[in-house]
Amino acid sequence: MVRMNDSKIRTVVFAGGGTGGHIYPGLAVCDELRALSEKNNQKIKIVWLGNSSGMDKNLVEKSASVDLFVGIPSGKFRRNFSLKNFIDLFKIFAGLVKSFFVLLKLRPQVLFSKGGFVSVPPCMAASFLKIPVFTHECDFTPGLATRLNSKFATKILVSYKETKSYLPSDKRDKALVTGNPVRPVFYNTNPEEGKKFLFSDRSDYNPQKPILLVLGGSLGAHQINELVAENLDWLTERFNVVHQCGAKDAGSMPTNHPGYFLHPFIYKEMSDVISAADIVLSRAGANSIWECSVLGKPMVLIPLCGSGTRGDQVDNAHFFEEKGAAVVLLGEYAEADYLKSALERMSDPTFRMNASIASKSLSQGKRPARKIAELVWEALK
Repeated sequence: MVRMNDSKIRTVVFAGGGTGGHIYPGLAVCDELRALSEKNNQKIKIVWLGNSSGMDKNLVEKSASVDLFVGIPSGKFRRNFSLKNFIDLFKIFAGLVKSFFVLLKLRPQVLFSKGGFVSVPPCMAASFLKIPVFTHECDFTPGLATRLNSKFATKILVSYKETKSYLPSDKRDKALVTGNPVRPVFYNTNPEEGKKFLFSDRSDYNPQKPILLVLGGSLGAHQINELVAENLDWLTERFNVVHQCGAKDAGSMPTNHPGYFLHPFIYKEMSDVISAADIVLSRAGANSIWECSVLGKPMVLIPLCGSGTRGDQVDNAHFFEEKGAAVVLLGEYAEADYLKSALERMSDPTFRMNASIASKSLSQGKRPARKIAELVWEALK
């Protein structure tokens, strides 16, 4: 790898946010980029442009790898008719103006976009200033932000080789398959630490039963939470049920039920918790399923679908199902009888082992965050 041996501080700007799904993968790249800079004894400055309202600032500033968070106004286009679409046009323009002047002052060597509606104005501003733009798509099919950002991008990074075919034909030569960034901690897990965190103060943990980990993302998933609550007796007869339910539903979930281990949110310990699990029941957000893939976990996926989503989770879930890594419950099939059937299939040791092997194979040999960090590092030269 080429070393940058002068004393000049290079600046990298990260753009993205709105949800944890557009922040955590970017922070994984920040961590790898910071490690590269320390390894090569080169000073870099990492600045994050994110939503001036919402969770972005709180999440990003927890990272030791990011030097500065700058909030910008941001708006989005909704898939249904809404007057907010009109109002958000002004927010998007304000975000573009602020991004332009922030980038003009910082003059970064490269801008990396992790997607989300907040990333579009910075990518557009960077193109005006002739700053190279790398944009990354985590889902199987590109979202609107990626399709817009691809117009300004020097490189379009995708998680799946099949995603290239969904890009405009004149943009495919810019596309590079990297996989989806996963935090470095997921490559060095300890399942015993995960069990200690979950069960050390609970006498109702049964080591003879498999561990079913239920995830709904950082905000939870009401549909999955309801399924768990309605079928809790059946579930706890067969599994140690660990449930990250999200803060919104935490107060309405059952308490003091033997064999049921409820957590509103898990972050720091999540890598060890997933490594301790035997089966994961989850939405099909790109980050969750890639984290599970890195750790070789078989999955039962209930993707978010319907008019409020573009169908990205459905595409993600079907890809993992086609590869043998997951069982998918979609639409009307996301109900108790089908859930029980899917979990009974996963309870078969041979089926579960084959699904685990298939899951691991989808990310085996890849370290996406490091690969992306190396691409950014080369651009810093």
